Amino acid sequence: MRGKRSKQYRKLMQQYGLNFGFREPYQVLVDADILRDADKFKMDLVGGLERTLHGQVKPSSVITQCSMRHLYAAATEPGVSYLIDKAKTYERRRCGHHPDDHPTPLSAKECLASVVDPKDSKTNKHRYVVASQEQEVRKHMRGVLGVPLIYINRSVMIMEPMAGATSENRDREERGKFRAGLKRGSGSLKRKREDNDNGEVEGHDEGGKPRKKTVKGPKGPNPLSVKKAKKRSTEEDATRWEDIKMEAPGEGSAEQKDADSGVKRKRRRKHKSGANGEEAGEAEPVLEVE
Repeated sequence: MRGKRSKQYRKLMQQYGLNFGFREPYQVLVDADILRDADKFKMDLVGGLERTLHGQVKPSSVITQCSMRHLYAAATEPGVSYLIDKAKTYERRRCGHHPDDHPTPLSAKECLASVVDPKDSKTNKHRYVVASQEQEVRKHMRGVLGVPLIYINRSVMIMEPMAGATSENRDREERGKFRAGLKRGSGSLKRKREDNDNGEVEGHDEGGKPRKKTVKGPKGPNPLSVKKAKKRSTEEDATRWEDIKMEAPGEGSAEQKDADSGVKRKRRRKHKSGANGEEAGEAEPVLEVE
């Protein structure tokens, strides 16, 4: 089997497994004609089915009573006795078409349809894989949802792509799941919000508890770029306070009195020495009346 076709078959069986519940080992329902063609092309029927389905098949395929009766009716033909012995190793599926009620065996289409879809509900309840060489059988099975179809064409086992009805049903279910997921997600994430006078927004979380969310405003400066204030010790603060007290003028000082009387006091100057070598005394303050 070529790699591209093998990859398509593997993806196809994955889709059947996800949407219709197919699982290993697969139940393959065969008819008399595919047994003939498999023997004609010297094919291992069970091994070919496992390679096509990319999974294990039941130790023996499933064949109906009507298909066995078709083989018994052609027992005189060459090579059919070998097919009968081989078919006896397969699991027999009782289709309910007893020879007393049906002297002539039913066709493969009618027999397989009664096994795959006994209530005519267009569903493959027991998840059968149908391997048949008759086109009428495959045409009828395309109308039943979730039926993988296999046939042999020139010694190559081929699995048909998913039928139109089956593909539409798969797409419809996927859309329904997608919508259900959207509704579930929107219900859990939906929040009722109301604006407060303080500029806060009230909401409800998933548990239904009210919560407050502050509205974002202008940001402050970066704390890493702001210069930190230096911390002063107690002794430094006391010394600084004493200096301030000394610098401040007293209540009974001359400066305060001159300021109260409106007289401007002149600055004092000290002279180094006089002409006779004696130090000059301090100059007497001169008062100026404004």
